[in-house]
Amino acid sequence: MGLLYLLFLFFLLSSVQSLCHPDESSALLQFKESFVINNSASSRIGAYPKTESWKLEEESGDCCSWKGVECDDSTGHVIALDLKSSYLYGSINSSSSLFHLVHLERLNLADNVFNNSEIPSEIGNLSRLTYLDLSYSNFSGQVPLDILKLSELEHLDLSGNSLKLRKPGLRSLLEKLTNLKELHLSDVRISSSVPDVSAKFPSLTTLILSNCDLRGEFPTGIFELPSLLFLTLESNQELSGSLPDIQGNHPLLKLRLANTRFFGELPESIGNFKSLEYFDIQNCHFSGKVPYSLGNLNKLKYLVLSSNNFSGPIPPSVGNLNQLTTLDFSNNNFSGEIPSSLANLTELVYLSLTTNNFEPGTLSWLGRHTKLTYLDLANTSLTGNIPSSLRNLTQITKLYLRANKLDGQIPPWIGNLTKLTEIKFQENILSGSIPESIFNLENLELLDLQRNNLNGILKLDSFLELRNLIRLQLSGNYLSVLTNVSINGTPPKFKLLGLASCNLSEFPSLLRSQDELEFLELSDNKIQGQIPNWFLSVGKETLRYLNLGFNYLKGFQELPVVLPWTSLEVFRLESNMLQGSLPHPPPSIKSYSVSNNSLSGEIPPMLCNLSSVMVLDLSSNNLTGILRRCLVNLSDSLKVLNLRNNHFTGAIPPTYMKSCGLRMVDLSQNQLQGRIPRSLAHCTELEVLNLGNNMINDTFPSWLGTLPKLKVLILRANRLHGVIGKREAKSKFSKLQIIDLSENSLRGKLPSQYFNIWKAMKVANTDNLSLYMNANTSFQNREFLWSDYYNYIVTLANKGRDLKYENVPDSISAIDLSSNDFEGEIPEAVGNMKLILVLNLSNNNLTGHIPSTLGAISNLESLDLSRNKLSGKIPPQLAKLNFLAVFNVSYNNLEGPIPQGAQFNTFNNDSYEGNSRLCGYPLSENCGNPEALPPISAPQEDEGIWSVLKFSWKIVLTGYGGGLIIGISLGCNFNASKHEWFMMVIRNWRLSN
Repeated sequence: MGLLYLLFLFFLLSSVQSLCHPDESSALLQFKESFVINNSASSRIGAYPKTESWKLEEESGDCCSWKGVECDDSTGHVIALDLKSSYLYGSINSSSSLFHLVHLERLNLADNVFNNSEIPSEIGNLSRLTYLDLSYSNFSGQVPLDILKLSELEHLDLSGNSLKLRKPGLRSLLEKLTNLKELHLSDVRISSSVPDVSAKFPSLTTLILSNCDLRGEFPTGIFELPSLLFLTLESNQELSGSLPDIQGNHPLLKLRLANTRFFGELPESIGNFKSLEYFDIQNCHFSGKVPYSLGNLNKLKYLVLSSNNFSGPIPPSVGNLNQLTTLDFSNNNFSGEIPSSLANLTELVYLSLTTNNFEPGTLSWLGRHTKLTYLDLANTSLTGNIPSSLRNLTQITKLYLRANKLDGQIPPWIGNLTKLTEIKFQENILSGSIPESIFNLENLELLDLQRNNLNGILKLDSFLELRNLIRLQLSGNYLSVLTNVSINGTPPKFKLLGLASCNLSEFPSLLRSQDELEFLELSDNKIQGQIPNWFLSVGKETLRYLNLGFNYLKGFQELPVVLPWTSLEVFRLESNMLQGSLPHPPPSIKSYSVSNNSLSGEIPPMLCNLSSVMVLDLSSNNLTGILRRCLVNLSDSLKVLNLRNNHFTGAIPPTYMKSCGLRMVDLSQNQLQGRIPRSLAHCTELEVLNLGNNMINDTFPSWLGTLPKLKVLILRANRLHGVIGKREAKSKFSKLQIIDLSENSLRGKLPSQYFNIWKAMKVANTDNLSLYMNANTSFQNREFLWSDYYNYIVTLANKGRDLKYENVPDSISAIDLSSNDFEGEIPEAVGNMKLILVLNLSNNNLTGHIPSTLGAISNLESLDLSRNKLSGKIPPQLAKLNFLAVFNVSYNNLEGPIPQGAQFNTFNNDSYEGNSRLCGYPLSENCGNPEALPPISAPQEDEGIWSVLKFSWKIVLTGYGGGLIIGISLGCNFNASKHEWFMMVIRNWRLSN
């Protein structure tokens, strides 16, 4: 009996949990009182104010029973404090009572707001910690050195704070905290390389180092850590590395390398990551073919290889990954057909294959993907009708088929996909009318059909029934949109509305109620008269892009002092009939174009205050006065300055700062005087400088050769004088492709030294991916990325006319030194510039022979040596120029036979007149050859330039006068791309005549 009593007493005593220590209870209450509860301080689901339960009342006086507090059962000491997502708001410092809890083993303060507090060095007092989570709690500053005292740590998470890890650095951290199993440092600025300490961490399971400014090459040994499950290195743009060969099965579950500089091919051994569920390497530098073994990763659910340089076909083994929910192979160089084995991936919710080099093939297998909510097949070489298999995708919300070659009509069954929120079918060749069924899509928020061949009459009312529609883009079709709105109730609030080329004759009345509009495009319509006063209230606080260009607008009903749209960034009003003074843009403007109007007056001083402007195009107006000196203050932000074809006088503003960011300056066709400002040498980004057709009185600006990116230099029709002497030591003109110095008073010998160093006219530039010369004028703000390019405009003279080329091919090279006083011989070095298409040395005093080396300029399309004093024979080597379409050596002292064959059989007498001792076809003097080829009859005068299309060769605007000829088409080997360019030039010529 006594024994039973003792056992009962022992059980009773042992079952009573010890109360927490008073000093720790007091420390916790002090810690609570140092913060306020703020419901915006925590963002995670399930957040609640845990410290509100902390009280000293009898029932809740034991701190071991408080929410988030855990005590040791035997000692009563507080060993764990979990206050994540507790709405704590305030600061924490070295005197915080938190650091009195020296028995803590686990501390979690994640998802609170500590007001940019630094982590106090007293954190080192908590030396028993094995778990520390301070993530996403608004800490800042340097991680304290004392954190290295926490040698027992197994879990450390400092992610999502504005912290720096410099002293200590990452190496010190890893060398001291060798018990770590999980390390989370996302968003911590480490700014160093990653040390190879893989031998010290056999138990490391998690390494999260995204957006840490890591640099150098990542050690491959870390990939081979035997316990590693999660590795995240994304968003470290200076971190490089490659994937090693993996030996044996590896337990890795998640691998994220997106937005780094990792490179090389994926190893065949990638198939050894058999447990991998998540693999993201988007926006890296991987290349080569995707290994077949990727299909062994049959537990993958998320696979993203987008924005790399992968090539070859997608391996059909990808069809083995039947647990995939996300597959993104977009923005690579994949080729071949899209494999039909993808039909096996029936769990897919997200599929993107956009922007690759696929061959057309069947997509009938797509109908099996009935769980798809997102499908992007933009720019994948699709042809024919919109695939009928898409009608089975009843869960689809986003459907993108843009930039393909899809034709036919939009199928009526599109209206059955009732969950659609976004449709992007733009940039195809779809025709016919928009089906009525599309108006059944009540969830539709975005519809983009621009740049197709859609036609018919369309009532804007129909779209207004789609109450969720906020982005509608119909521009660039053959639609006639009726804008008389008679809808019942309130129309939707659009954010984007594109109605360019929609046969509008007036401003749509719908716009009166649109106060949330951000993007409005009404260009290329037939809107006439004045811009009404009510229009100034459209999107007054929200409008960012406004394009009213290519209409018949004459001005504003009442011109405001400043355009009223306070957020406006892009304003385009070019090619209208505007008169009066310039509309004043708001300070927010980034691109401002009012070219091709009849605006008058001077440049207003307030334009000088546009601190963010990137494009300023006032060309082809009637503006007068001097160029304000303050315009150079804009050069920090300004990339394009186009003031051509006005009536400006005086000098060019002289002081350009070293921070100048100009890419294009066009001040041509004005009455500017004085010298070319030497401070333009500070504009090291300058690619195009056009000062032609002014009254500039200066010598040749050899100092411009220091500009490392200068491609186009046009100084024609000025008062340049003197000798082009020896080049300055730093003057290289290394990127120069087009130079026009015609119609000046330059003298002396041709600049043979420059012919030797103009490298861009000798060797093709393989780095530039753009077809045309342009300036990237894209910009990004917090809400969206605006992608745009300003095509450089070059005006060149030919046959007494000024021709404006709005698309200058980046491959073109040309030299025009005509109508000067150059003398001496043509240097042999001209023949080394093998890329030039146009060479015009006419109207000078050149003597000697025509160099035979000109026959080595294999791409030459136009050669004009007329009106000089050249002698000797026409080199027979010129007959090798298969693309030569314009040839003029008239009014020289040439003699002997004219070369025969190839293009020379297409030139008529005008090319040779004024050379009495020349003979052979097409001249009547046949050099003793009894069999003269029949002459090609010249086109009749009334047929005009179009008559040249009757010939098997094609030529654009031939002539004899000074001035550069750009746009000459190829001769016998005339291909499709050249023909498209030729037609563009012809159209431009017809419009200007």
